[in-house]
Amino acid sequence: MARKFNGYGRGGAGMGGGMNMSAMIKKAQKMQEEMVKAQEELGNKEYTATAGGGAVTAVVKGSNNLVSLKLDPEAVDPDDVEMLQDLIVTAVNQALKQADEESAAIMKQATGGGMPGLF
Repeated sequence: MARKFNGYGRGGAGMGGGMNMSAMIKKAQKMQEEMVKAQEELGNKEYTATAGGGAVTAVVKGSNNLVSLKLDPEAVDPDDVEMLQDLIVTAVNQALKQADEESAAIMKQATGGGMPGLF
């Protein structure tokens, strides 16, 4: 009687003749190394945004740390502190958004848009 294979014999668990386990592990390790490198580079990169026509300038790092905040002296109106606060929040949030968007794009590139062929 002929011996039947249920997919767990030769060729591995349902691998379908695709990538072998060793190649998948190597690919995953390479992807992880690229992601770590990209995260380190992004963490050190600075992003700048302004608000109020340049009245407020915020600089953040890719690690989401505020590095500096510059205020145009004309933006400092003791009678309108709320406006200055809003400009600061806007500038910081815009700089953080830039960092997040670039981080997402670079991570997508580092992973090849995901992990196709691994699972």
